[in-house]
Amino acid sequence: MGRRRQGDSENDRADMSEPVVNENRTDRLRIRAAWMYFVEQMTQNEIADVLGVGRVTIVRMLADARARNEVKITIESELLEIVRLERALERTFGLQQALVAPLTDPHADPTPAIAAKTGMFLSDTMKSGMQVGVGWGNTLFHSLPFISARSLTDFRVISLLGGVGVARRVNPAEFAWRFAQIFQGEGYLMPTPAVVDSVETKIALVERCGLQEVFEMADALDAVLLSVGGIASATTFSRGGFLKESDREALLARGAVGDLLFHFYDRNGDLVDHPVNNHVMSVDVDRLRKAPIRILTSGGAEKTEALLGAMNLIAPTILITDEESARRMLAAVSGS
Repeated sequence: MGRRRQGDSENDRADMSEPVVNENRTDRLRIRAAWMYFVEQMTQNEIADVLGVGRVTIVRMLADARARNEVKITIESELLEIVRLERALERTFGLQQALVAPLTDPHADPTPAIAAKTGMFLSDTMKSGMQVGVGWGNTLFHSLPFISARSLTDFRVISLLGGVGVARRVNPAEFAWRFAQIFQGEGYLMPTPAVVDSVETKIALVERCGLQEVFEMADALDAVLLSVGGIASATTFSRGGFLKESDREALLARGAVGDLLFHFYDRNGDLVDHPVNNHVMSVDVDRLRKAPIRILTSGGAEKTEALLGAMNLIAPTILITDEESARRMLAAVSGS
């Protein structure tokens, strides 16, 4: 199990210029590296490419894992099952990285755990010079306290959706503005309703009311940060007062499983035939898919189908969810 591969020397000289891995991520990356090396039999160069660090860092991580007695016949760590789920998600859905939040109670609301994991990930991922498009939702809003505030130069945040009709903390403008403030960046909002009455109104707002700039900025995003909404029950179908129960029933009849920025889609990730998809004031999916980093964060039993459809709709590069949602997604794909 611990066999050595040709060309994998553990005595390579350390490159002192290589960035030091953030302490909050050290344990996770070390266990992931050990799993890929000893269980999946990947080379050190392959692991370095997957984890986005240098090969010298992988050498140090593997040595450290052995020194801590985490690698024997098996990898001994409480993170083992979480790592297994993350790797299974990455392989199944073609993700660059999956982050799975553990749950003490499998029946608990996973939002706090996912939000914490999301905030910590964003703290490490956001960089100066980035242009980031953001969505909205409970998970994103509750991630804000877990993001480490710091000043980033030339950092822009673009809200990807118009405003909701009911005054509340969880709304697109509020999240985008607070997210920009955390990094002392510039925020660009979409000062329109999330849903308008016609295609003509939508065109007029974009072309005559100064929104064209926001949509053009969405063509050059470095990253998008998104969540999905469920549609299975009236309880979870809360869309700021724009849509009624009759809309939900019509969307369900057309096969809708959830929405992303008010774009309603089916299990295959195809937009359903309903007027709301033409009347929504949000950046279209084709623009979102151009961003090289596409972060999707969500979870919960009522969102399993929505998450599965989003895998095809937006093709996220990063998925952040909880362990129970991860198991449900994998089981649904395998048919078990």
